Amino acid sequence: MKLSLPVRWFHAATACAAIVLALFLPLTAVAQDPHEAYSMVGPGVRTRPAYDGSNSQRAELVPVVRYYGHPWFARSTKGVLEGGARMELTPGLVVGAQVAYEPGRNPNESDFLKSHNVSGVNPGASVGLHFDWDQKIGPVPLNLVGRIRDRINDGRGVQGDLRLTAGIFAKGPFAAGVFAQGTWANARSNSTFYGITPQQSTATGLPAFNPGSGLLFTSVGLLWSLELARDWVAVGNLESRHLRGDAASSPLVERASNYYATVGIAYRF
Repeated sequence: MKLSLPVRWFHAATACAAIVLALFLPLTAVAQDPHEAYSMVGPGVRTRPAYDGSNSQRAELVPVVRYYGHPWFARSTKGVLEGGARMELTPGLVVGAQVAYEPGRNPNESDFLKSHNVSGVNPGASVGLHFDWDQKIGPVPLNLVGRIRDRINDGRGVQGDLRLTAGIFAKGPFAAGVFAQGTWANARSNSTFYGITPQQSTATGLPAFNPGSGLLFTSVGLLWSLELARDWVAVGNLESRHLRGDAASSPLVERASNYYATVGIAYRF
């Protein structure tokens, strides 16, 4: 399937990350990405919208995991819960294939969806490819992740992610980083989550809407970690996400901006 990647939005996301990085550079002290220095596994609690574009906020348990082996890996620290195999092409450049968890949309979590009798979207899985590129600007580590995800068997479309992370501060037991991400979706993916067919319009009372492909959302956020003991660490993140393009114009969208926040405790090894 063809995936539209608007160059102007890529430039905007990259520029946003560069501005955030520039603001924090004076605070940097041997910085590192707080989630990349070691392997870890543990439980976390996350607050999230019922779906991107919803006014309803929900809490849930989530895994906190990061493991890079040879060739296997698993992680939840790059915006998606995923695992698979990868290989290093050159120092700092890794490519791989992954299976990822893809969230759905539960109408029982949203008063708006329930009041309009909007059907849900079941969670599922995707398969895809990715690359990781690691570089440094002085003491500041940068990580760029590119990823394509195709939902398995249900025909719900393709999404692509571009995510830039920068370590900004590390002193004693505390470390922090910032990130910026853009996610694109093809027409099938946008229609699954934000489209309304004429038949659905009759059932829900909402106007029919047929979104095309393009930029789905951009986000910026903060990552942090705090060493609690030799083998234990507290981790967390805060993310501000903004719908873009056709998705933001959908009658299903109550608000274009949402936030996510996670805190967890993990055993590191």
